[in-house]
Amino acid sequence: MKPWREIAVPHSDVLEGTFLQSEFAADITAVHTGKASPEYQNATAFFQRTFITEGMGLLLTSVAKRLNGQGGDPVIQLQTAFGGGKTHTMLAVYHLATRDCPLKDMPGIPDLLDHAGMMDVPKARVVVLDGTARAPGQPWKYGKQTINTLWGDLAWQLGGDEGYALVKEADTTGTSPGKSVLKTLLETYAPCVVLIDELVAYIRQFPNGQTLSGGSYDSNLSFVQALTEAIKLVPNAIMLASLPESEIEAGSNRGVTALQALEKTFGRLQALWKPVATEEAFEIVRRRLFEPVSDAQSRDSVCRAFADAYIAAGSKLPSETQQARYFNRLVQAYPIHPEVFDRLYEDWTTLQAFQRTRGVLKLMAKVIHRLWKDQNPDLMILPGSLPLYDSNTRNELTYYLAPGWDAVLEKDIDGERAETTELEAKEPRFGAVSAARRVARTIFLGSAPSAAGTQKGIRGVDRARVLLGCLQPGQSSSTFSDALNRLADRLHYLNSSGDKAQDATRFWFDTRANLRREMEDRKGRFSDQNEVRGKLAEVLRKLFTGTSFFDGSHIFTPHTDVPDDGAMRLVFLSPEKFYSKQEARVASDEVLDFVRSNGSKPRYRGNRLIFIAPDHASLSRVRDYIRTALAWNSIIADVKEKRLNIDGLQEEQARKEFQSAEDVLPRVARECYKWLLCPVQTSPTDRQPSIETFPLNTSGSALSAEIQRVCHDNELVIDAWSPIHLRDTLNKLYWKDAKDAVSAAALWEDMQRYLYLPRLKDRSTLEQAIIKGAATKDFFGTAYGQTGDQFVGFKLGDANVQLDDTLLLIEPETAKQYEAKLVATSTFNPGSASGTQPTTAIKAGAQTLFDPPTANAGNAQAISIAHSTSFYGSVEVNPSSAKMRLVQLAEEIINNLASDSQATLKITLEINAEFPNGVSDQIKRAVSENAKSLGLKTWTWE
Repeated sequence: MKPWREIAVPHSDVLEGTFLQSEFAADITAVHTGKASPEYQNATAFFQRTFITEGMGLLLTSVAKRLNGQGGDPVIQLQTAFGGGKTHTMLAVYHLATRDCPLKDMPGIPDLLDHAGMMDVPKARVVVLDGTARAPGQPWKYGKQTINTLWGDLAWQLGGDEGYALVKEADTTGTSPGKSVLKTLLETYAPCVVLIDELVAYIRQFPNGQTLSGGSYDSNLSFVQALTEAIKLVPNAIMLASLPESEIEAGSNRGVTALQALEKTFGRLQALWKPVATEEAFEIVRRRLFEPVSDAQSRDSVCRAFADAYIAAGSKLPSETQQARYFNRLVQAYPIHPEVFDRLYEDWTTLQAFQRTRGVLKLMAKVIHRLWKDQNPDLMILPGSLPLYDSNTRNELTYYLAPGWDAVLEKDIDGERAETTELEAKEPRFGAVSAARRVARTIFLGSAPSAAGTQKGIRGVDRARVLLGCLQPGQSSSTFSDALNRLADRLHYLNSSGDKAQDATRFWFDTRANLRREMEDRKGRFSDQNEVRGKLAEVLRKLFTGTSFFDGSHIFTPHTDVPDDGAMRLVFLSPEKFYSKQEARVASDEVLDFVRSNGSKPRYRGNRLIFIAPDHASLSRVRDYIRTALAWNSIIADVKEKRLNIDGLQEEQARKEFQSAEDVLPRVARECYKWLLCPVQTSPTDRQPSIETFPLNTSGSALSAEIQRVCHDNELVIDAWSPIHLRDTLNKLYWKDAKDAVSAAALWEDMQRYLYLPRLKDRSTLEQAIIKGAATKDFFGTAYGQTGDQFVGFKLGDANVQLDDTLLLIEPETAKQYEAKLVATSTFNPGSASGTQPTTAIKAGAQTLFDPPTANAGNAQAISIAHSTSFYGSVEVNPSSAKMRLVQLAEEIINNLASDSQATLKITLEINAEFPNGVSDQIKRAVSENAKSLGLKTWTWE
């Protein structure tokens, strides 16, 4: 596809930059006196560059009918906004009526007459009364004849000396001629056309209660009223008068009064005139600024590509782009995109000084000249194409705006030092399509006119319209959408109405720095050591809630305040004790300090600590986010305390920005605290412990669950220990040097202290390993004391043991030998007086104690107390805490019963529910389906 500059060529004056605003300003007096430029003076050239709009066509048809005596409106008032085409329309009537050339040489006129069913338009006398060309107190001359008033000028232009004679007395005295005199004048010189331009500008000059050579204020109003009524009585006479639309254009209070009076006068007989529609403006501007398009096929292919791209984008763009007729709008407006016209005609024309047609022509002439000079490659001239870096274009726009916009354009929108240019330099994805600048230009064009005094909720442009102003075929809308999000976070003068990620959010520029600027200034108030550190601790505390894997967590706590009590504890290192692969020493030294010291005392249970450290590269980011949240919170607090005065929209923005900052803090804190550090020692002979580092997954499961997973997978904390590992540890470190029994309590103390021993989750983990190991004869024997070579309460292959301060773990071979010795000595020899007494076994409940033999016993006696062989229990469970209670029963009752490998357990759960008012169908259906899927043995409803 070809860019616009290869299909649509601008007129030479636009290309060369020699266009003048005065050339866009039609002057009816200059045409009437033969002093206008050729494009206005020559009828053929005028109609070649004039697009006959619907309103102009209806008006010219009415004029033609009136001059032919076939009806038509006698009086037509042209009242539109400044620059709305009033004078241009009068010129069209002037050329049609004066007939300086054949009708066939006026492009568009023959078709208009054919459609109206007329063959010709009679040549008419044309009177031009221009209120800006005359002064009420200064007579003027036509040859030797002195003219004082508008009615004198009217009579002279119609009939020369003869016509003037009819109103000479009235012109001399400054009094209005009557309706009958004017009727005679018009009938005598009909067909005729009276064109009155800038009438308010003339009448407002008359002082109150004074009569000048041009008459008085009242006499001129009387003349206008008499003229309108006289023209109505002459079938082939017509009058067109232009009035300003707004009181601002009327000028002073005197002008406003004159406007209101004239509106009442014309209101009696005036015909309505339809102003230029936006689609018609397409052709007006195109004809004035561009040569006719010679390559219509290339133009249509470009417009079709745009239309197809819009349909593919779907709901991301405004709804009108999904309609088939939008293709026709693109063709009509080409090479300027319809969105440019919509913003200029809907938004910029609301400004008092911006002229509806003339202002658009002047602006677009400068835009086109600069784009042509810079060899702009765009397929069409979009809002995002506007060269706001160009001083002429920028000045043309800021001229109509309040002071202060130069700084906005230079800093935030377009230019070498603008934030958008810097962002595109850093982000090649944006720079490749100038995404940031195009987005900013589009927002500026659509929002600058409404920056002041706009009601809440309608300010600015939404995301869909921003994308429409930037997107071209072959480009991704996500690029511009991402650029918009980045700019909303970065620019100082860009405001938004809510969550910037939502499609309904509106964006606008304002000369007042947005709250983001205030927030950025406040970020420097907060200290890393105080507010930032405290906020980070608060975020981490919330992240690490809801876990029982560690007995305690300590966030930024000095080692003095971390208890040395044997509980499994997780320590969050302070931000200053960061970790990085390039510099691991800072965190490692801090970990070793914790392991060795508990304030001024040595730490005895250093193997009960696991550490989590911040990532050095992420610290600056998390600190920045925290400062952002703190700054937004301070703004909200100041607004609440009346220390900061902002409007309701900005207050809502501050609350949403604060919530957004708060919502992102857990994620960035999680990404920062990503290193799990564990002190280890491979053997007792190692002089210096080492630090093992494990990365945490920063997404997915909760932080506590992720830490538990890493500890479990890497056996940093063991919550289920095998008797084999227990036996191997005892073999390696304890059952040696003729020492065959070790205290289980001492082993537990050592495990809490020495880094080379396994780090068990808690004491029960060791107890379960001992119980499982004691159930067989392969791992160790147990006893509850030792006297000489005798073991008190010796057992081998018996799981009925418990971990207490007296429990001994005996090397398995030693235990087997001791068991064999007990068996041998248990044989009683009745004939031997000195025979060895057998050991008396007393079995009581869940444990067996072995006592020394009784001195004076005759026969060995075995006193046996029978074991319990069954257990039955029932409990009522509160439905509100059933889940937690059932888990507790399973852990504390069922698990203990199941610890005996020979035990047979049967568990039955009974549920009884009563519904006084009857159960609902929804509950009944859900429970029945779940009961079936969960395999309940019996279930029924009554």
